[in-house]
Amino acid sequence: MKWVLIILAVLVGLVAVMWIVGAMLPKQHVASRAARHRQPPEKIWEAITNIDAMPAWRPGLKSIKRLADQNGKAAWVETGSFGEIPIAIEESAPPQRLVTRIADPKLSFGGTWTYEITPADGGCALRVTERGEIRPALFRFMARFFFGYTSTMEQYLQGLGKKFGEDVRPTE
Repeated sequence: MKWVLIILAVLVGLVAVMWIVGAMLPKQHVASRAARHRQPPEKIWEAITNIDAMPAWRPGLKSIKRLADQNGKAAWVETGSFGEIPIAIEESAPPQRLVTRIADPKLSFGGTWTYEITPADGGCALRVTERGEIRPALFRFMARFFFGYTSTMEQYLQGLGKKFGEDVRPTE
């Protein structure tokens, strides 16, 4: 019985330390990743804006459910291993810049993804920048020290590359 109490106290202590460290981390963060593609900007633009086709190439994305447009721009719910996340387009300037945001302020996280496509020799580069917010302190700790802020962007860029038969290596 004594060992059970010791183990329980250690676990509670670890969670408390994680929560304290997480509480000291900023809620907001900015992270960015980029990849070069052998496709012209218009092809990349079409892929990242064809919402209904995303589950076919985006890792972890199971389905898309269209919502009514918001302010004349597309909105949808993404369902994946992460649950359901409503997304809305904030800005669209084809084929160079797209800004999407998480459209539910009640979630424990939120923010925007900015997609910037620039022409490059033999194709283009796509940079994804996340301006995110993680509200619960324990989640901030986990994101900072276990998951990282860029893992989802890296998976996104690699999935997009595979869609075109390319092996892309996301960079900073």
